[in-house]
Amino acid sequence: MKRLLQISDTHLSPSKAHFAANWRPLASWVEAQQPDLIIHTGDVTVDGADVEEDMRFCAARLAELPAPVLAVPGNHDVGEPGHPHQPVNRARIERWRRHFGRDWWSQDIEDWRLIGLDSMLFGSGIEEEAEQQLWLQREAAEADGRRLAIFTHRPFMIEHADEPDTGYWSVKPDPRRALLDLFDRHDVALVATGHLHRSHDTVTGGRRYIWGGSSGFLVGTALAPPMPGEALLGAVIYRFEGREVTVERAEVPGLATYWIDDVVHEVYPPHPTAVT
Repeated sequence: MKRLLQISDTHLSPSKAHFAANWRPLASWVEAQQPDLIIHTGDVTVDGADVEEDMRFCAARLAELPAPVLAVPGNHDVGEPGHPHQPVNRARIERWRRHFGRDWWSQDIEDWRLIGLDSMLFGSGIEEEAEQQLWLQREAAEADGRRLAIFTHRPFMIEHADEPDTGYWSVKPDPRRALLDLFDRHDVALVATGHLHRSHDTVTGGRRYIWGGSSGFLVGTALAPPMPGEALLGAVIYRFEGREVTVERAEVPGLATYWIDDVVHEVYPPHPTAVT
């Protein structure tokens, strides 16, 4: 059996330390769990998309954890498609890779292939999007009978696969449909994401979808629309054994309940952009 932890949306920065107090209890909890692998599902940083020191600082924190760490970027790490101020582009992706390694990756454990995807590329139209898509097709086709688990930052949907564009909150309908079609052709049994700062566990279309809660802060209803799941800080524990996986949404003792609503204009001033 392999024990894997999903942590997400830590939002750390050496210059904006609003949520820094939550790192130490998270790191202590991770150490006590004795994981075989840790996956960070993005928004490691507050503003790594523009600030090199945020990337350097956060990479050093992940390196202190007691097991190998694989990470995928969030919008605060590499920007996002179509953003007027921080569009995802090659320079931002290369900055991520200098500090955290590839923004898409795969790892085999037990009878599973874990695949990390850069969801900030979905619908971007840049060269790296096509490269990732071709790579994903190969990884899925060559899984040699393994079940597939996908880890990425932005959820593919809020409630159902045919829902309209939800804007900032999930993958756009066109790239969503193409990716879900690929998942349907292969044995993708699990999709784990972050981004929403909510904890959720549901089965849609025969596939299990996990929203990993943030360890950094919560988002109030003034900034986010009503959604499924719960506004809970925490992490997720996965136990892979053979072709089976158990999932436990975990509370992390000692996390302080910060609300971004209280400090949004300090942390993310002042140009108009989404905040989580």
